[in-house]
Amino acid sequence: MSKAPIHSGFSFRRLMALCLKEARQIVRDPSSILIALVLPVILLFIFGFGISLDTNRLAIGVVMEDHGAEAVRFAAAVSGSPYIDPIFANTMDEIDGRLLRGELRGAIVIPQDFTAKVLAGNADAHIQVLADGSEPNTANFVSSYARGIYESWLVARAITHGASADEAIGLQSRYWFNPTTVSRNYLIPGSISVVMTIIGALLTSLVVAREWERGTMEALLATPVRRAELLLSKSLPYYALALVAMAICVLIAIFIMNVPFRGSILMLLLSTSLFLGSALGLGLLLSTLTRNQFNAAQGALNAAFLPAALLSGLIFEISSMPAAVQAVTLIVPARYFVKILQTLFQAGDIAAILLPNMLFLLISAIFWLGITALKTRRRLDG
Repeated sequence: MSKAPIHSGFSFRRLMALCLKEARQIVRDPSSILIALVLPVILLFIFGFGISLDTNRLAIGVVMEDHGAEAVRFAAAVSGSPYIDPIFANTMDEIDGRLLRGELRGAIVIPQDFTAKVLAGNADAHIQVLADGSEPNTANFVSSYARGIYESWLVARAITHGASADEAIGLQSRYWFNPTTVSRNYLIPGSISVVMTIIGALLTSLVVAREWERGTMEALLATPVRRAELLLSKSLPYYALALVAMAICVLIAIFIMNVPFRGSILMLLLSTSLFLGSALGLGLLLSTLTRNQFNAAQGALNAAFLPAALLSGLIFEISSMPAAVQAVTLIVPARYFVKILQTLFQAGDIAAILLPNMLFLLISAIFWLGITALKTRRRLDG
């Protein structure tokens, strides 16, 4: 009696059986569900409410060396600013200590002859602005806020006294795509890229290593399962789980954090799928190489989070980095996904931006999944 031949080619039936086995494993081991459904919520709330580049309220010292009428009116204008919490003092000595301790981010000094010069129409009626340069970005905010308050006060005073406040050149600022200039509107989409990098790498970093640790890999290797079937069965269920995590992140960003979304769902799905090819491939590669869940998870966190957070352009502008570091960012998939998400959320479907970045994501996905396939061996000695 002859035995039925074993088909050595790719079998869709075997693939479905392996995917079903992996799905049942996910249900039995809720750690994957926690990673996909709970961790992105926690991380996105941390990024969304814990990180902000906006400086809305600055503690500024106001030194009143002059208590004349014009000096008091200008001090009132400072108090009325929504961006400054003024701390009033009569001398600079009262402010110096607080500046040194970092309690104040700067100081506005109204000199003794301020009122007299203003009433005399003297163009030398200046104020002094001191800023804590240890944080250059905040120091620029202090300078800009003080200049804006002073110019607004001059215009209001001219109108009060019946003088013309018209300027030779009028300047009107217009911000495209993010008219409110709220940093959350571009930080949240970029943060989703970092979150999905972590989620994708963590989800698959455990699957192959878990098989080796539990001794079930030997049973799989004894079957006619092909390498492509094995890798696909370890990727497809977690791809679906990662899509759910992505949907959760997008819904939180839109409906809880009020970040506008102007792109199409189709472009979001396509770009996410390409990006997950890289993230899941990285996790699979680490799981295949280490064969240990703890080492694979640690490697996934380091390899996924640090490059995604530091080299993606989310916080640090890539063009301002050294040339060598800019070259390194070219192999970081999060760099392209950050640009895609920020464009989809803030501007919409702009093909000139989306398509080149999606092409790089496709190349990256092929690279990571290809390396994983090369490193996967159907032998116990690896």
